[in-house]
Amino acid sequence: MDFLQSIDVLILTRNEEPNIARTLQPLRRFPRVVVLDSGSTDRTVEIAQGFPNVRVRTHPFESHAAQWTHGLRECGLQAGWVLALDADYVLDERLVDEIAAIAPAAGVDGYRVRFRYCIHGRALSASLYPPGVILYRREGASYVQDGHSQRVVLAGRVLPLQGLASHDDRKPFSAWLAAQDRYARIECDALRSAAWRDLNWRDRIRRLMVVAPWLVPLYCLTVGRGLLDGRAGLFYALQRGLAETILSARLLEAALLETAKLGEGAR
Repeated sequence: MDFLQSIDVLILTRNEEPNIARTLQPLRRFPRVVVLDSGSTDRTVEIAQGFPNVRVRTHPFESHAAQWTHGLRECGLQAGWVLALDADYVLDERLVDEIAAIAPAAGVDGYRVRFRYCIHGRALSASLYPPGVILYRREGASYVQDGHSQRVVLAGRVLPLQGLASHDDRKPFSAWLAAQDRYARIECDALRSAAWRDLNWRDRIRRLMVVAPWLVPLYCLTVGRGLLDGRAGLFYALQRGLAETILSARLLEAALLETAKLGEGAR
């Protein structure tokens, strides 16, 4: 029996019609896949239900950490290990083969994967997207909110996988733009509430507001080799610049509102 039999797959969705079939296709070898949907109004659920190894559950979205926790605790997962995927993560066949051959040693609680970032199906030379823990022991795992996203907390060691997964979100640009504003509101609150000494260098640059909107796209085009990727590289650099600009605008707005309130209180 290969290790895939010891894994339950968990995927969060909301209006992922452009992505979900491509994500589920490489997962046909996994016996059990749970799609936890938070109220899709498109064909996400219909498409997911067309895969024989998929069960669909629904739950209102509160936060990423709360939704993942609900998936872990309330969706009938029974296997010892969980493969937790965003709906725009596509696993390479070699990565699935690598997971199938895993024999976890005692003390190993998770596995981390690197991502190939794609723009409309075209893989970029490099990106700012970080590696992530996607495979972990279910027992003892928990989620905490980390900015606009979430982080899984494990007691044991986390090892790297050699295979790659693709981040390939093909939803329309308008959906991406709306999501960035939602994320920026959360990131703004997190950055403003944190002590300067507790921020890493990336978040310190972000809190300066005026630096990240031009530095990040410049980095993507040069150090990140975006210039070699043509239009896809330029599109990605502009995306990242826009995301940082929205966050900077939210930070500046919050500072202005705080100053205005202090001024009113002094009157």
